[in-house]
Amino acid sequence: MRITPDQMVAIRAGVSQLAGDDARVWLFGSRVHDEARGGDVDLLVEMDVAVTEPALLSARLASRVSRAMYGRKVDVLIKALNLKLLPIHFIALAEGIRL
Repeated sequence: MRITPDQMVAIRAGVSQLAGDDARVWLFGSRVHDEARGGDVDLLVEMDVAVTEPALLSARLASRVSRAMYGRKVDVLIKALNLKLLPIHFIALAEGIRL
């Protein structure tokens, strides 16, 4: 996994603050592969509640994590009760690492 312990703490803290303490977060994509180089940070945030403004939540989380990772591009995917599941959700859960 190609994030530092401090970055992992920052990601979890940001998710907890913006999505709640019960939200779970997975790192997926190229950052889970130690042999890969570069790449953005792909996160899946899973919540057991409905989200009224998923785009706003995603943008806020991405911005906060990006700042913690010195401007690295961050993509945040939201999985919530009221949102449609897409194939990328299943890929993220199957291949991701829970932080």
